Amino acid sequence: MSALLQSYVAGRWYAAPDEGTPLLDAATGEEVARVSSTGLDVAAMVAYAREVGGPAVRGLTFHERGGLLKALAKHLGVEKDHLYDLSARAGATRRDAMIDVDGGIGTLFSYASKATRELPNDTVVLDGPPEPLGKGGTFVGQHLFTSRPGVAVQINAFNFPVWGMLEKLAPAFLAGLPTIVKPASPTAYVAEALVRQIIESGLLPEGALQLVSGSAGTLLYELGPQDSVAFTGSAHTANVLRDHPSIATGGVRLTVEADSLNCSILGPDVTADDPELDLFVKGVVTEMTAKAGQKCTAIRRVLVPAGMADTVVGALRDRLAKVTVGDPTDPEVRMGPLASLAQRDEVRKAVEALRSTADVVFGDPDQVEVVGAEAERGAFLGPVLLQARPGATEPHDVEPFGPVSTVISYETLDDAVALAARGRGSLVGSIVTHDPDVARTLTLGLAPWHGRLLVLDRDDAGESTGHGSPLPVLVHGGPGRAGGGEELGGIRAVLHHMQRTALQASPDMLTAITGRWTTGGARRDDGTHPFRKSLADLRVGDTIASESRTVSREDIDRFSDLTGDTFYAHTDEVAAAANPLFGGIVAHGYLVVSLAAGLFVDPDPGPVLANFGVDNLRFLTPVKAGDDIAVTLTVKQITPRATADYGEVRWDAVVANGEGAPVATYDVLTLVAKSWDA
Repeated sequence: MSALLQSYVAGRWYAAPDEGTPLLDAATGEEVARVSSTGLDVAAMVAYAREVGGPAVRGLTFHERGGLLKALAKHLGVEKDHLYDLSARAGATRRDAMIDVDGGIGTLFSYASKATRELPNDTVVLDGPPEPLGKGGTFVGQHLFTSRPGVAVQINAFNFPVWGMLEKLAPAFLAGLPTIVKPASPTAYVAEALVRQIIESGLLPEGALQLVSGSAGTLLYELGPQDSVAFTGSAHTANVLRDHPSIATGGVRLTVEADSLNCSILGPDVTADDPELDLFVKGVVTEMTAKAGQKCTAIRRVLVPAGMADTVVGALRDRLAKVTVGDPTDPEVRMGPLASLAQRDEVRKAVEALRSTADVVFGDPDQVEVVGAEAERGAFLGPVLLQARPGATEPHDVEPFGPVSTVISYETLDDAVALAARGRGSLVGSIVTHDPDVARTLTLGLAPWHGRLLVLDRDDAGESTGHGSPLPVLVHGGPGRAGGGEELGGIRAVLHHMQRTALQASPDMLTAITGRWTTGGARRDDGTHPFRKSLADLRVGDTIASESRTVSREDIDRFSDLTGDTFYAHTDEVAAAANPLFGGIVAHGYLVVSLAAGLFVDPDPGPVLANFGVDNLRFLTPVKAGDDIAVTLTVKQITPRATADYGEVRWDAVVANGEGAPVATYDVLTLVAKSWDA
């Protein structure tokens, strides 16, 4: 008897007392492992996550959390060969395992990078600028995100035991939430191995990750309004979850990524001689065969202009005929078996349902030639291509979760959009066209029904990641049938796990709470130029108010000559006077900003190492020759970098004229040393 998979509970590995259910090798039918969660204390898991894991994770800043994700990604990259070997037992070829394993590791790297580039080195995220709530500026609003004191539960599908776990773990961890993972049993041995590698690395805080091997039992009943569930799987199971009391009335947040009858549409502009036809055919075959079609993003419906249907079917047949099916460890094999015999049976049933209104034009769902394995022992199924008859309904209702696609003809672009919409919401669609008008029409028609759209042509094909590849920086999810939820999407996915609150307070209180100086708040001038202070000494609110300077006509003329900016408002008295906004010669906006820099910059070497940008620049009032200007510079935000001996300082800059009216406002971005010996 094979080994029994264990769960990771409250800091220790737990083995069920019974023999468990056998899990079989997808290619050989041999027993790989057994799985059971009998006796698992799910209440203890949730309590441990809340009381131990949550505080430990939330005690770290976003940058520190990102650093741990980066270290974890590097660790898993070294250990991944074992995951590749186990993935083969689930039917994955080397290429399939790369999508799952390397895709998951890459997602960790992506989120680690985004944490340090787009989030503050803090535990609070500000959402947008402050909102003035009173005329006097003493009452201000600010939206902010804070971490919930809950737990993120993920319930994953069998097809991506590595990526499915890591793509949910990364944003939840960055958001400050501990995670409990419940993988699908057929490939739970891959998920258990991954969790073991993570736990043995010692990189994540204790309690940040726990594992349920087997049934989740009463886990959902232990959850409350600060907790969330992210589910990937069938629409049927998703509906069962939606009706669960903890979710229906208990306030638990549910995110669903479910069934999806994704389509790829060939534009009517594409002919048999265009490179787009080959891109289209290649994309369809790739999505049919990668992971043996067991992908939530795979192309199930192939929409083509009626006049091109025979050409497309012929091209698909030719390419599919080159696909070898068999032992996933054989480098010559293009496609391995499905994950289990039960899964193969489900796909065969789906094909039979499709055949009521579509004809099989390639493949045989009941038999397949297999390389390097015994077909009758493994869950093998060759690619099956169908062609829908006029008025077919089943291709828009039945999802064969395997290497199966159906070609459907359309007459007009409106017809194509209507056919795509009959899928009732999809994760992804692709449009293959070289005609911008076709691309716009189809995009606007398809967008309400799709979470992601790929527009593919000869220009972007070289860098395209393909129809079926969710990317960590883009939203993964879709409306309607696809679940209506969102996963990934860069920082959007992190904020999804956090609570957004509208905060109302005085500018000083907002500054104290958020760690970012708020307009109207107190400024601090201790007589030392802020540019002479390192991060160790610099404080939010530190200010310098400059002397004034008169902007002369000679300054304006010299700036025009030096830059070549001879726009009439700066050079032509008559034309400038006729302009209703200026009424005469005015200074260049960039001249004003440049002169302002000269007013506040300390010229000597010091802790300020570099200026690396300006944000939110606005020119508010024209500056004419003879006007005086002065600048007030205030430390707005300080962000130390965990991996460098310097940090970022954001300065609030207000340039005002002699009457005190702001003429320009902007944020100055600098790099400042953490320490400095004068």
